[in-house]
Amino acid sequence: MMDISQFSKQISEYTVQKIPYFFLIDFELKRPMVCKLEEAEKNGILYNFKGKTNANEQIQIPKPELTYTAIDKKNYFKKINTVIEELNNGNSFLLNLTFPTPIDCNLSLKEIFYASNAPYKLCLKDNFVVFSPESFVQIKGNQISTFPMKGTIDAEIPEAEKILLENEKEAWEHHTIVDLMRNDLSMIAEKVRVNRFRYIEKIKTHKGEILQTSSAVSGNLKEGWENHFGENLLKILPAGSVSGAPKKKTVEIIQSVEDVPRGYYTGIFGWFDGENLDSAVAIRFIEKQGEQLYFKSGGGITANSDPQKEYDELIQKIYLPVG
Repeated sequence: MMDISQFSKQISEYTVQKIPYFFLIDFELKRPMVCKLEEAEKNGILYNFKGKTNANEQIQIPKPELTYTAIDKKNYFKKINTVIEELNNGNSFLLNLTFPTPIDCNLSLKEIFYASNAPYKLCLKDNFVVFSPESFVQIKGNQISTFPMKGTIDAEIPEAEKILLENEKEAWEHHTIVDLMRNDLSMIAEKVRVNRFRYIEKIKTHKGEILQTSSAVSGNLKEGWENHFGENLLKILPAGSVSGAPKKKTVEIIQSVEDVPRGYYTGIFGWFDGENLDSAVAIRFIEKQGEQLYFKSGGGITANSDPQKEYDELIQKIYLPVG
C-alpha cells in the first residue's frame, strides 16, 4: 500500500504522461490506491463511469432483496446532539454525520454492482461496493467542474420537489456546501463560477424514487496543471459535501464523534482516460466485514436539525438503485 505522498506523485506522473489510470482515496487519506487502467481488473477492481467500464461479464442476478437492522436510536441521538452542541458553539457551520447500518441482502457485492443503476459504480474485491449518484470533480481540457449534492426527499410525497426546494434547512445546507466547494476550487483554479444552482435529480431505488438537489461549479486550470495534479487534488479533500464547513475543524469533530473510521466510504474514486478525468464521491456504500454487510449512510447536520428527521433521512438512503 502506498502512502499519500507516493500517491500524489504517481498520479501526477501518469497525468503528465497521459497514461490512463484508476484511483481511489479513503476519507482519512491513509489508504490511497492508483493503478494503470489496464491493471484495474487484476487488482480486484470493477468500475463503471457513466458506461465506461471494465465489467462486461454476463451474469444472472436474482431479484434484489434488502433488509436492515435499525441502528441504536439512543446512540444516534447522543451523537447528533453532541454535533449540534459543537455547531451551537460555533466550531462548525455544517457537519455530515454518518453511521453504518447492518443489512441483509440476497446478492453478493459483485451482483449488487452489476444490478445497480448509477452513474458511478465501483466494486473492490470482496471488500465493498458503491453505486454513487454524486460526481466529485471532472476535468475536460483545462476546465475543472464539481457537482456538490445536498438535499434529499421521497419523491412519492405530494409536491415533493416544491417542499425540497422551499425547505429552509435544506437550502441553507446546500448554499453552505456550494460556497465551500467554490472556495476549494479557487485554491487550484481561476475564474471559479456557479453554472447551475440547486437543480433536481431523480433517483430510482428498490423502494421507489427519491429526489436530490445538486449544483454545478467550475473553474479554469492553469496551463501545466498536470504537473501538480496530485498535490492539488489533495488540497480539496475530503469532499465538502461529505465533511462540512469549515472543513478542518469539522473533520476533527467527525473523527471524535463517529464510532469507527470511515475508510473508503465518503472518499473519492475516479479515472483518467489519457485526456479527461472523471471522479465520484464514494456514497451509497455497502461494506463487507467478515460475513456481515453494512450500509453506510448519513446526512448534513445544522444547528437547527431535528434529530428524528435526520435519523429518518439516514434510513431513507439505505437502498439499491434497481427500480
